[in-house]
Amino acid sequence: MSKSTVIGISYVSFWIVIWGTIGSLIDFYLLQSVFYSPGSLGQFSTFSVTAAISIIVAVIFFPNINKKFTN
Repeated sequence: MSKSTVIGISYVSFWIVIWGTIGSLIDFYLLQSVFYSPGSLGQFSTFSVTAAISIIVAVIFFPNINKKFTN
């Protein structure tokens, strides 16, 4: 496995953890405040929106990270 493949897999894994953590923290707050109930469309929307934001940020930062660690 090449160095760039390892960096890519590590980068995606890192962002999955970030997305899951942020999404879960937001979800926890909204569930505790009874904004929506577990398994509802609101919960799905929370994780979908945080995933979309996470993807956008990850794509923006990837070229810099890739360049830094592959040189």
